[in-house]
Amino acid sequence: MDISTIVGLVLGLVFVIISILLNGRISLFFDLPSVMIVVGGSISALLIAYPLPKFLEGLKTVKHAFSNVELDATGLIQQINELALAARKEGLLALEEMAQKMDDPFLKKGILLIVDGTDPELVRSIMETELTFIESRHKDNQGFWSTFAEFGPAWGMIGTLIGLIAMLDSLDDPSTIGPKMGVALITTLYGSMIANFFATPVANKLKVKSNDELLLKQVMIEGLLSIQAGENPRVIEEKLKAFLSPSVRNSFSDENINAEN
Repeated sequence: MDISTIVGLVLGLVFVIISILLNGRISLFFDLPSVMIVVGGSISALLIAYPLPKFLEGLKTVKHAFSNVELDATGLIQQINELALAARKEGLLALEEMAQKMDDPFLKKGILLIVDGTDPELVRSIMETELTFIESRHKDNQGFWSTFAEFGPAWGMIGTLIGLIAMLDSLDDPSTIGPKMGVALITTLYGSMIANFFATPVANKLKVKSNDELLLKQVMIEGLLSIQAGENPRVIEEKLKAFLSPSVRNSFSDENINAEN
């Protein structure tokens, strides 16, 4: 589980509930018609905006905001270093057996391409094309949640207008003005909560995770092409370390990197 997502949701709910209790009762902030207008309206608009398969796929991507897939850049560089050493000692064909033991399909595909003797430019083209489509799918998923974030406040405003119309219809009874005004404002609150407490944060979390994944795949491409070019393993390591942030680069252990030397 991605602990930051869980902690963020829990803290947000705690702060909101405490602030409500300090100013009134929780029951004042729950209104079923308002929930139906904002949540139901937003989901209905999403169904109009996306074909059903895309809509369902977009909903499923919320799991990525709660899951934590380990992306170990230093471990990947160590793995590529091992591949480079094996290729240097035994030739590129030795990498085929190592590829069968790898879980990452992208890395495995790249290794098999260079083992088959594919032209380096074609290897780069094939892998970068796949990378482009991966990035495109990620952006589509991020866009789904960004669109949800846009619809939430809009439907909150629609609910507010509905509440104001109902309030104006009963101006002859002053006792109903306060409650109906409260209901009208609650829809705006719900819309803002959908956008700023859930949909926008999920879209941003997906963007961060996507950037990390794409960076690792860029490391894979450069590493494999360097192996194919017959570059020195130490040179390959230094080249790939340039992809890391300064803090990660500084903590990169030379002892672990050169364990196979």
